[in-house]
Amino acid sequence: MHLNGKVVMITGAASGLGAATARMVAEAGGTPILLDLNPEGAALAKELGGKFFLADVSSAVDVQAALHDVGAISGVVSCAGIGVAARVISKDGPGDLALFERTIRVNLIGTYNVTRLAAWAMSKNEPNAEGERGVIVNTASIAAFDGQIGQSAYAASKAGIAGMTLPIARDLSRLGIRVVAIAPGLFDTPLLAGLPEPARLALGQNVPFPPRLGRPSEFAQLVRQIFENVMLNGEVIRLDGALRMAAK
Repeated sequence: MHLNGKVVMITGAASGLGAATARMVAEAGGTPILLDLNPEGAALAKELGGKFFLADVSSAVDVQAALHDVGAISGVVSCAGIGVAARVISKDGPGDLALFERTIRVNLIGTYNVTRLAAWAMSKNEPNAEGERGVIVNTASIAAFDGQIGQSAYAASKAGIAGMTLPIARDLSRLGIRVVAIAPGLFDTPLLAGLPEPARLALGQNVPFPPRLGRPSEFAQLVRQIFENVMLNGEVIRLDGALRMAAK
């Protein structure tokens, strides 16, 4: 599916991987629909000729309202997520259950919520020559496979995204809707922007090759390839420069 003339919804689109994906969609001739809780996404949407919706991905009402306003869409890329480090127990006692639940709700339930609602909208599209009605790209993480100490909530949420990729792809195959997940490694996003430059450089040098942090544009480049290559379906693709995370 080529992006020219297509409408694609991107969550977590105000910054980082989502913003880069929105730019890529616009550059490819598509119309990006940006969803985020950060109102700064409105300026980016205006710049790219798209639309912005202030939305919580875990809210059915918010996502449905955006889809209703936009109408037909051909794809969705879920980049919204949070990541907070916390050990299972500390010197103060057991870990914070509310924090674990919130991480699962935003990252996993939010991704599933967007997937199910976008799939319903795309199921009404006329299929193209290949029989495609839509493409869904979700964002997992290498933490799903190499989770570090303190990442139990984040790793569980991303492992859930990885684990549901194949069954959802099989489920939606009868409708011509493809589902793929990307598992990024260390990328230069706002999540790491607060670190001192020496720390960021040190993190990047842990990557076998290239020895640097990934660029959001490289994530967006893979998203475009997923849209355009109809044989990519039901797969979780690591995008990490051969990085395998240590315990801490």
